[in-house]
This record gives sequence, C-alpha cells and structure tokens, in this order.
Amino acid sequence: MTRPGVLVSNSARPLAVWLLIEMKDLRPTLRIVTYNVHKCRGIDRRVRPERIVQVLKELRPDIVALQEVVSWEGRSREDDQARFVAEELGFHFAFGENQWHKGGRYGNVVLTRFPIEHHRNYDISTTWGRENRGCLRTDVRFGGGTLHVFNVHFGTRYFEQRKQARKLVDEGIVVNDELHGPRIVLGDFNEWLRGSVTSTLTEHLDKTNVRRHLRRSRTFPGRFPLFPLDHIYIDRKLRLKRLARHRSQTALVASDHLPLVADVSLN
Repeated sequence: MTRPGVLVSNSARPLAVWLLIEMKDLRPTLRIVTYNVHKCRGIDRRVRPERIVQVLKELRPDIVALQEVVSWEGRSREDDQARFVAEELGFHFAFGENQWHKGGRYGNVVLTRFPIEHHRNYDISTTWGRENRGCLRTDVRFGGGTLHVFNVHFGTRYFEQRKQARKLVDEGIVVNDELHGPRIVLGDFNEWLRGSVTSTLTEHLDKTNVRRHLRRSRTFPGRFPLFPLDHIYIDRKLRLKRLARHRSQTALVASDHLPLVADVSLN
C-alpha cells in the first residue's frame, strides 16, 4: 500500500543509487602535484622562478611537492626560491635541505594551502660519493585530521634506488605505527621502468595507475618526454579520481620535467 502523496516508480532504486554515487563525489577532493623544477632553470637555461609560479597557478593545487629547489637567503626575493614560490601562491611551505649548492640550500619543498603541523627531513643517501638524497615528510592538517606527505628525490642508479626504497620502509619513515593519517609518497623516483622501487612501495601503498589515466605517462625531458620518472603513491584510505600530465606552453619551458597532477579524495 502506498502512502498518500508519495509517488513510487520503477526508477526509484536506480535514482537512489545515483544519489549515493553523487554524495560520494561530494567528498573533499585534494589536488596533489609533484614537480621537479630543476633549480627553476628552464630549457632556455634562464632561471625564472616566476614561471614555476605561473605553472602552479594554472594547476590550482592544494599540495605541491617540488624537487631540486635552491634557496639563497639574504639575496633577492626570487633567489630564495622556496619562499618566493610559497609567497606568490599564498601557501605554507616546508624545506627539506639535502645539501648546499653554490652557497644556497638545496633540496625538496612541500607547499600547501593548509596548515603544516610538523615536518622532518630524512637522509636517504645510500652511496658514498653520490649526490645526497632526502625524503621530506610534511604533516598537513586537512579535514579535521592529518595527511602525511612524503616528498622524495631518488638517485639515478638502479641499486641506489632499490636501497632508498627499502630505507623508506625498513627505517620506519613511511611505514610507521605512529602515522595515523593517510599517506602520500610522491616525487622524482628516477625509475622509468617498473622495478624494485615500485614493488617495494606497492606492498604498502597503491601506485597511481598512470597508463589507465594517461595516454602518455612520460614527464622527462619536458618538451619531448621520453621517461616516466615522476610518480605518486597513495594510501589505500585515499581514492584516485584523476591523474594528468600538465603540458601548457609555460610548463614546456619552465623546467626539464613536466608536472604530474592527481586529484584524490578520502576513500
């Protein structure tokens, strides 16, 4: 028996399912970007931090992981690259210094429109005589909880990458019982084929399936990309909604890498 004033149709159940799907899509979405900026030196060999800012403004991100950032403090505003980019975007930032470069701090940077609770830089260098490498952990306050962002820049040799991936897991950097929030590990892994880095990290995280979302996944070198060096791994508490490689006119010149962009929501 139907109550007065209530219309019932055979489409009621599909409509309810559709509404549930739409409600899921209303969950807050985060736009995450990883971008190796090559010391803000473009393919025209000019150092122009303002071009990096323009590229990021095109993307309208919530959280950005930059690699190969140099900051000369006490010089011009543009020379302090980390602070300059953060101020131009109106973002908070954390700097993970891995070494000095011509008198400036050199390393990874995380920028975010959300408050930063804590940050720590881990030394993941493995081979004497090679460039120092680091993993910058940044705890970001989001949606009443904490999101753990790990910005990495791995070495260029296979055995170096394999050891660095194991360090992230075995030394309690990424896999840690004290981390209660979702985790995102992203950056320049210098791994262009599925190898030991992927197999190690996918034991604990999901790798964003580049081939499923992108016809072309290569991000280096920027104008004529040949290698997919930049990757994003996400916690299984998160859901990937979109993955893109950004190829604007400015992005093709601003760095030797292209930005990789992911839209994620709580799963």
